[in-house]
Order: sequence, then C-alpha cells, then structure tokens
Amino acid sequence: MKRILCILLGISLLLGTVSFAWAEEDGEDGEDDIEYSAEELAEMEAEEKEAEENVAAVVTGEVYHEKTREDFDLNSPALYTAKMRTDFGGSIYAIKWNSLDEVTTKDKLLECKGQRLEVLYVGLRWLVVRKDNTIGYIKREYVAQSDIVPVDPVNTPPLNVQKHSYIAKTAMTCHVRKSMTPSQGNGDDGNNWVILKPGTELSIWKFYKGWAMVNYMREYGYIDPNELTDLVPVSPTDEELYPDSPIAAYTSYYKMAQTETNLNRIHNIKTGCGYITGVLQPGEQFNANKIMGPYRPNRGYKEAGVLTQGRTKLGYGGGTCQVSSTLYNVLIQLPGIEINHRRPHGGNGASYLPIFCDAAVGNPELNLIFTNRYDFPIRIVGTSNDDGALLMRIYRYHGEQIASAE
Repeated sequence: MKRILCILLGISLLLGTVSFAWAEEDGEDGEDDIEYSAEELAEMEAEEKEAEENVAAVVTGEVYHEKTREDFDLNSPALYTAKMRTDFGGSIYAIKWNSLDEVTTKDKLLECKGQRLEVLYVGLRWLVVRKDNTIGYIKREYVAQSDIVPVDPVNTPPLNVQKHSYIAKTAMTCHVRKSMTPSQGNGDDGNNWVILKPGTELSIWKFYKGWAMVNYMREYGYIDPNELTDLVPVSPTDEELYPDSPIAAYTSYYKMAQTETNLNRIHNIKTGCGYITGVLQPGEQFNANKIMGPYRPNRGYKEAGVLTQGRTKLGYGGGTCQVSSTLYNVLIQLPGIEINHRRPHGGNGASYLPIFCDAAVGNPELNLIFTNRYDFPIRIVGTSNDDGALLMRIYRYHGEQIASAE
C-alpha cells in the first residue's frame, strides 16, 4: 500500500497566487426550504426510482453497510431534531423503498407530517429517526432543512457535513469500484463507477476493510490503496497538521459520457476551478457569480446542460454549479466560514451530491456567497483532471501556500 506522506504537492500555483478582490453583496440566508409543484415532485420520484433500480442492477460484491433501525432503541442518543416537511409524504417507514409501489400498509409505521422527530443516523439517502416509541426510516429530502437542530451543537456538525480524512493522488490508472471486489485483469470489468487517469487528485472519506472509501454521486466508491500515492491527512479541525495539509477537502464526481454537451460540461468544470482558486482574507466575502461569471464564451465557457427547476437545458457555463456545490461541501466543514447565501437546485438537489448538499449558481437568486470569519486568510484550491473527479480543498494561508501542480 502506497501511503507516502507528501512533502510538496507542487509549487506552480505559488507563482500565480493572488488575493481575490470580491465586492460585498448583501444576500439572504441560504437555508430556506423550497416548495415544489406536484409535477416536479413526480419527476423527482421517477428519476430517483430509475437511479435506484440502475444501482441495484449493477452493484455486485461486498459493500459498506449503513446502520439500520435495528441498531437503535428508545434509549439511543439522538444526533439532531428535525421537522418533517409538509409537501412530501409524512410517514416513518419500516423499510427502505425504491418506489411507493413497494410499500404496504404495515410498512408505514407512523404518520408525522409537519411534526418534530429525532434523527438517530444519517445515511446517503435515508435517515433513521425516532418519534415517540417508533423507530424507522424517512428519506433525507423529507426533513425541512431549516428545522434541523443538533442535539449537541458543540460536538455534532450540521446534518449535511461529511468530513473527508485524506487527500491523495492516483499513482496509476485508478478504478473507483462499485463494491469491495478486487478487479480482474486491467480492472475494467464493469464493476467501476469511473476510471481515473494517473495524477488525478481526490479526497478520501475513510479507509474501510483495506479500501479507500469515497462518495460517488449518491453511492459509495471503493479504491484499492495500491492505486494511490502522496497520501496527506486532512486536519480534523481548522488547525493544520502539516504545512501541506488542508483543513477541509471534498471530492464530487461527474459523468464521462463522450457527447459534445457533456465534454463541454467537463471543460466548464475545469474552467470554473481555475477562477475560484485563490486567497480569501479575514472578513473578505466570496461571491461565486462574480468570480466565475459572467458565464459567457469570452470567459472560456462552452454550452452544456444547466439544471433549472429540476429540468436540464443548454446554457453557457453548464457544470459550474458542480464547482460551487463541491466547494460548499468543503465550506460547511469549517465553523469559521459564514454562509451568507446558498440555494440548492429544485427537486431533491443535484444528483452528483447527497440530498440538498448542492449550491446552485447562475443568477442573483442562485449564488453561493460566504465570508471568511477566521482571523487568518484561507486558500481555496480546485482541481479537475478531465476524468470524472473534482477536488476542492481549503488551506490556512501563510503567504507561501503549497498547492497542486498541474
């Protein structure tokens, strides 16, 4: 296993280090819940069902098992309290289901639309919850985002925070596998979510049974550590462990379809990463639309799919929402970052991230605005190797920041 601590990740960006000059703009708090039409909800349900069926049909072998309702009892400590939304089905269920057609009367344990309940466990798609004497499942999108409260706010991060533990680089052709089944031959055996090129940077959630676990879309991916090198720990706090260790990191993944519009999207992701890489001073505000935009050809953008109210249409800069959304998942790991404005996409959010973990950009309403409330500058670094992975990380900035080399 190649677990080589990296001393230098590269110095090329040192030469181009600049401090962002972002004009401040008042923004609304970005955690309000959005009401969706019946048509949007039906479309979301159909898309989710299709995605679940596709995953169930192709994943074979051992996978990471999330906790179930049987792992908890009436005395189990709650992580959060939350309020059920009123525009979704309001039941606690005995089973996890792909379609409402699978649910029987006995599977609906308790009706609690609009009521408060306790969250015991957070999975990728489902929460284990408790209401009175009932323990069961609800989908993540069924809870109102603005009404989620940690029981222990000092030691419990916000609901959507997932702290990644390491960053690394691919040492060779790297297979992000669908299960913990060793690859055969060259590894291109149909059990891969995506195959990355050598030299691609990514973050790792944790190591499990000898595999490096990552988030792929709304599933887990598994990487053989022998295909990785330059492993660097991410600090568990905002105090760096080493001069080259980030204080937060997150990787999202994108599809590699070789259509013109998707290739344009891949191009736009890399272009957006280049615009947002830089330094943010204490008290300085970041405005994603002002930094990455305007989204026009003269800024280097091409036409690609843009997700609007749960539907995709063509627009210049398609893909930049994934840049801002991946950055958002890094920001929420850091208590010294104040989110001033953030909106998810319609439906249940962008499918390349967990439910409601995205941050749309593109107009005054859809924007990511945040302020550095730390007493030290931070450096944001975004990289994409045009092969399916988008890595965002944040460092404490000391004037000579170690960053990724292209």
